[in-house]
Amino acid sequence: MIYIVNKSNKPDYNIALEEYCFKNLLQHEKIFILWINEPAIIIGKHQNAFEEINADYVKKHNINVVRRISGGGAVYHDLNNLNYTIISNEEKGVDFDFKTFSQPVIDTLKELGVTAEFSGRNDILIDGKKICGNAQAYIKGRIMHHGCLLFNTELSVLAKALEIPKDIISSNATKSVRSAVDNILPNLPNKISVEEFANKLLAHMKRKFPAMKEYTFSQQELAEIEKNRASKFGTWEWNWGKSPKFDINRHSRYTAGKIQVFANVKNSMIENIKFYGTFFGNNSNLEEIENALIGVRYTYTNIENKLKDLNFNDYFAGFSLEELTKAIVD
Repeated sequence: MIYIVNKSNKPDYNIALEEYCFKNLLQHEKIFILWINEPAIIIGKHQNAFEEINADYVKKHNINVVRRISGGGAVYHDLNNLNYTIISNEEKGVDFDFKTFSQPVIDTLKELGVTAEFSGRNDILIDGKKICGNAQAYIKGRIMHHGCLLFNTELSVLAKALEIPKDIISSNATKSVRSAVDNILPNLPNKISVEEFANKLLAHMKRKFPAMKEYTFSQQELAEIEKNRASKFGTWEWNWGKSPKFDINRHSRYTAGKIQVFANVKNSMIENIKFYGTFFGNNSNLEEIENALIGVRYTYTNIENKLKDLNFNDYFAGFSLEELTKAIVD
């Protein structure tokens, strides 16, 4: 196992670094990364940025917007927010085990005198308030789990940056869960800085994995990360994309996540369809299932029968056939 203490505070670069480790450092079975971003909103891969972010506020306050490669909802980062990543080789079908990957944080907080607990699908709570949201991506037997720890974050900025002006968005969009949140720092018996907290978490991981060694990137690797940042995570096309305009706009919420469906239907046939939401899946290429639904008659029975022929749980983990069909059509 290796660990990386990433000193960059640039969110697009940090997301690019994380993806590089996930997809390229395959010789390392487990990787642990700590990183801190300057003010930024990090949105889930399948989210519609225009419906998650107060764009005017973000622009006025120079808050970065970056889309990550994992599912889940939008989160706010700043310099008093600690992010951690655990990359691990896992068998397919681990069913997005957020609790196991969250345990190092819960254990570290316990060592510092704070009782935290895992709750719901992917949250860590202190006294019923969310202090960490988690997300995961899965590619070819490899899981990337990352968490956003609210240490001493500006919660008022968080609320405003993710606030949706009602006069701008009127559609029933899939919004991120706006949970009751809190910072870790006020709950600590002995106050420390976010950097000290990062060191405590790293020290815990070193005790748990005594063979873990620090990894240093080569110049060639750093150049590849920068290239990926410039061509992908630093671009408007990746981070914002185009706001979808469709005839049909449906949103649903299930235990496995929220899902928003945009569709164009002509002569009762699906001409185009797009999925957005906070769901997770082993296959993140939604175009495959979207293209498969083009040309299908827009009725419950026809869509249900088509979904039966597709491995839809690879894209929408935890959804039943009935739930996904109802999300698309009545």
